[in-house]
Amino acid sequence: MTFLPGLSQPAPPTMVVWNSAMTAYNFGLGHPMAPARLDLTARLARGLGLFDLEHVSIGVPEVASDAELETVHSSEFVAAVRRVSADPMSPDEARGLGTDDDPAFAGMHEAAARLAGGSLMAASAVLDGSALHAVNFGGGLHHAARERASGFCIYNDSALAIQRLLDGGIRRVVYIDVDAHHGDGTESIFWDDPRVLTISLHESGLTLFPGTGFANETGGPQAEGSAANVALPSGTGDAGWLRAFHAVVPQLVGAFQPEVIVSQHGCDSHRRDPLAHLNISVDGQREAAIAVGNLAARHCEGRWIATGGGGYSVTDVVPRSWSHLIAIAAGRPVPLRTAVPEDWRAYVADKFGRDAPGMMGDDVELWWRSWEVGFDPNDAVDRSVMATRKAVFPFHGLDPWFD
Repeated sequence: MTFLPGLSQPAPPTMVVWNSAMTAYNFGLGHPMAPARLDLTARLARGLGLFDLEHVSIGVPEVASDAELETVHSSEFVAAVRRVSADPMSPDEARGLGTDDDPAFAGMHEAAARLAGGSLMAASAVLDGSALHAVNFGGGLHHAARERASGFCIYNDSALAIQRLLDGGIRRVVYIDVDAHHGDGTESIFWDDPRVLTISLHESGLTLFPGTGFANETGGPQAEGSAANVALPSGTGDAGWLRAFHAVVPQLVGAFQPEVIVSQHGCDSHRRDPLAHLNISVDGQREAAIAVGNLAARHCEGRWIATGGGGYSVTDVVPRSWSHLIAIAAGRPVPLRTAVPEDWRAYVADKFGRDAPGMMGDDVELWWRSWEVGFDPNDAVDRSVMATRKAVFPFHGLDPWFD
């Protein structure tokens, strides 16, 4: 099975998780995690006709139950979120609740559990075969750990989806995280589980929160080699980012042979994002999504769950990047030179007082050097890539220099 976007393949049954109730995940005015990111993405995807495709269904997420949340979070943590949700004036900063990153707000538990319910729904759809691909662009809250909220993330929906897959009989899952920030929460939850390989490609923790995700973080004692981290230097652009992706991710996925891929597509790697320091284009982010889809087709019979994540350029970047993700998952990619629908641009101008981009891409020249051309020790990206390959590849029977 090969995933070839834009050609005449049968369209994969695709579920997109969406309901306006998801915008209740709202830390307040001025917080970077603006719920408008989700509303604008849904409006743009609908304007592009993606929600009207015959093979695309819209899944309305339910609030995840405590029992479901406790498959990856402790009961004490869930109870703490409930308490703070009911009384936001009594924060629990030891558990990351009521901090600057994660301000407490009334209804926080229900809002976060609904996003979690969306990724659980996606996993169930893939398990029962009603969807081959599923997208929850409101998910990807990858900093949440078993016992603690962190980095705008209360419940870790990606980890919940992975655990549901495992509980449903899936034997091996690869988690691919291309957010600018290290996917530390998801990694920590499966740190010692050999059934899950977590791969995170992110800006180095030397210059960006959460300060983790270095090449020597490779998994727990019962699961050595189950975590792979590519810590990229600040300022890395499309060419370096895509070179790093293709020098690490396909090789590890091929060796691990997962049955499902779960991916996190935080788009804060974009050059216009205010919270990170990478230099990626929407074009590059789209290319990475296509690559993940190809890997799912090649190794997982197409089974793929994709989530959103970070991304704080609310009108210029997030809606375009995640609309591309939806389109790619649906097997009907939107060409980069497609005009952004005028009614969507008018809505942005009216509501936000901004001129939205006119095209679905950033009109850049995408090019990167294949790893096969050789390792350049004078290149900071190559040094990061080689550090990861040397740390992780031998656990999977791969040669760091040649595979």
